[in-house]
Amino acid sequence: MDQRLLSECLNTAQISNARRDFRTALWWCDKALEINPEVPEGWFHRGIALTGLGQMEAAKISLEGASSRTLGSADAQNNIGLRFLEMHAYGEAEVCLRRAISLAPDYAFPYVNLGRLLSEQKQNDRAIAALQKGIELQPGLDAAYTNLGGVLCNEGRLGEAEAACQKAIGLNPKSPEAFHNYGLVLAALNRHAAAALAFREAIVLNAKFLDAHFNLANVSLKLKRHADAVQSYQKCLQLDPAAEYVHGALLAVRMKVCDWADHASDLKQLGESVEQGRRVTDPFFLLALVSNLKLQRKAAELLIADKYPESPALGGIPKRKRGERIRIGYFSADFRNHPVANLMVEIFELQDRSRFELIAFSWGPGDEDVVRQRVRSAFDQFIDVNGKSDLEVASLARSLEIDLGIDLGGHTEYARTGIFAYRAAPVQVSYLGYLGTMGAPYYEYLIADAVLVPEAHQTFYVEKIAYLPSYQPNDSKRSISDRRFTRAELGLPEEGFVFCCFNSNYKFNPNIFDIWMRVLLQVEDGVIFLYAETSEAAENLKKEAQRRGVDRGRVVTTLERLTLPEYLARYRVADLFLDTQPYNAGTTASDALWTGLPVLTCLGESFAGRMAASLLHALGLPELVAANLADYEELAVALALDGARLKGIRDKLERNRLTAPLFDSCRFTLQLERMYEAMYERYQADLPPTHLRLD
Repeated sequence: MDQRLLSECLNTAQISNARRDFRTALWWCDKALEINPEVPEGWFHRGIALTGLGQMEAAKISLEGASSRTLGSADAQNNIGLRFLEMHAYGEAEVCLRRAISLAPDYAFPYVNLGRLLSEQKQNDRAIAALQKGIELQPGLDAAYTNLGGVLCNEGRLGEAEAACQKAIGLNPKSPEAFHNYGLVLAALNRHAAAALAFREAIVLNAKFLDAHFNLANVSLKLKRHADAVQSYQKCLQLDPAAEYVHGALLAVRMKVCDWADHASDLKQLGESVEQGRRVTDPFFLLALVSNLKLQRKAAELLIADKYPESPALGGIPKRKRGERIRIGYFSADFRNHPVANLMVEIFELQDRSRFELIAFSWGPGDEDVVRQRVRSAFDQFIDVNGKSDLEVASLARSLEIDLGIDLGGHTEYARTGIFAYRAAPVQVSYLGYLGTMGAPYYEYLIADAVLVPEAHQTFYVEKIAYLPSYQPNDSKRSISDRRFTRAELGLPEEGFVFCCFNSNYKFNPNIFDIWMRVLLQVEDGVIFLYAETSEAAENLKKEAQRRGVDRGRVVTTLERLTLPEYLARYRVADLFLDTQPYNAGTTASDALWTGLPVLTCLGESFAGRMAASLLHALGLPELVAANLADYEELAVALALDGARLKGIRDKLERNRLTAPLFDSCRFTLQLERMYEAMYERYQADLPPTHLRLD
């Protein structure tokens, strides 16, 4: 009778777990263990139930109870190891899986699960070896090919990864995991439409596949299908309200189309989640959402700990003798027509080759445009590392004896922070691409200036601050087209004052838009000329104007993307550039100033919120830096209504444009080189990194 009741208890517990009725499952497990405390299935199902209830420590104890009672069963040890793996108890999982391999060396499944475990621990080489062993033992095992495709994708071995995923799908066309990993490979190959189809197929096979919904949202963004991206992110949160990195991504895509519904409450929730240590957002998204430096550092540290922990795989870098030239490695996906390259290209060209050797490590889109050609010719070596893993790139940098590794991307699109986690160079520096702390212990320095990072803010940065007199480089060779845009062809009124802002739409928000609309209500003949990335963003901006009592016709938008010289020429139709907050104009501000258009900004708290102030100080125009948003609003109105005052500022800008430090590329290059030498000298003297300032 007891044996029959025991079987009924265990069967009911198993069925309840499958239905995700974990409390019921737990009750039946406890009932089974009252009958026989030594039955391993009771401990196993109890561990699953407790995991579902979020009681992880208790779940581990139950699974260990199952493990200790099945020490002679390879199948049981494999299954228990898989459960430990799914709850990220990697140490316990590895013990069980290796025990299963020891008990049954020809059993393929433990090798496959061990490969997955090692992959999650970023031990990709060992993961590949384990998965290949599983395939050797059971060539028809689709899960092995699926997992192998995922690991090879992580390693950047995309051709091999694609073949592995196709093999997995051929073996099991009903595997959602195989289609999901195939989608990841296709996305990495920039075949986004095909990737979307693969993710959709994974969802057809498993409607609750959260990762497939998340990655479908990501490729939908690449395809500019913003509504689809919103829908997919929302589905993720329906499946799991605590889904990692989703909340911030959802807010970011809404910002791209200027959809500000529930913006204040969403921001509050996001900030509280980051403060609690939850991985709810990519740190890049946070720059445009909050100015709180403490939250920005926390989000960066959470991402680093999760995805890019420091790795000892290559060991320490032996101390190198001083060479004839300091070898600078610049690492970027943006050596093309992109703000980073547009700002840096002349600096690359001007660096002193008698003292510095420049080596580019390039990945990402490979458009052979004019900017890329200039960049390529400026380097001693230009190395395309697409297809190489982070480990391989770091190893290559070491073999080339790079002295200073300069990360020009940081936490931005196409980030490869893993290269620096492996320690590509003895001195690693974050610069230009990401406007905040990387949150990682393996970056020695962040290049900034005193406006961007006052001494009182240093505690919010993991890196030591390398202070230049002025932070942003510029290309003094930028040409402005002779084309004279008419107001009519741009949809602007023939008469009246033209404010403009050509910042990316994700930098717009309800607070700054409130101010712009109040300014228009006070400047009766004024309009604001905005760049809209999509027709949806353009329409939403006009609707937001109407909600604030402003005629929608006074918000003029352009979706037209122009060549760089014509884009610069378009600034000439405007009278005043209005900046955003908490994420300022960077390249767009220097573009406007280069054309002679004054930029009005407000000094924020964060690095990203102080960019335009840094530029204006470097140009000798601090009077265009408002101390707070109330002053910003008042000054915008005053300048629009006082033509003589604005003309005086324009005249001063024109005088300073070719003499002040901001656009003096030769002076900037010398200062940057002196900073590089200061970093290198400290390293050679065995001194730890410290905050650096030029004399």
